[in-house]
Amino acid sequence: MDEGTTKNIAYIISAIIFILMARFVLRKGLENRSRVLRDNAPKIAGEDELDGGAKNPHQFDEPDDEALDEMAKLLGEEE
Repeated sequence: MDEGTTKNIAYIISAIIFILMARFVLRKGLENRSRVLRDNAPKIAGEDELDGGAKNPHQFDEPDDEALDEMAKLLGEEE
């Protein structure tokens, strides 16, 4: 094979590899962008599930005297 033909074949192979790599990077970028947008989208009430909870939720049913005094202080209803 002559030197010009070898260079042309090498250029063509390099161009094909470049196009394939650019396509791969672009596809991965678009996938990552759509995943980030989906993961960080605003939550619609009822669609998201909250983890955890109070260990003893009944402790909040009746406030103690200290909590009532603090609420009165915040509301400006001090005696």
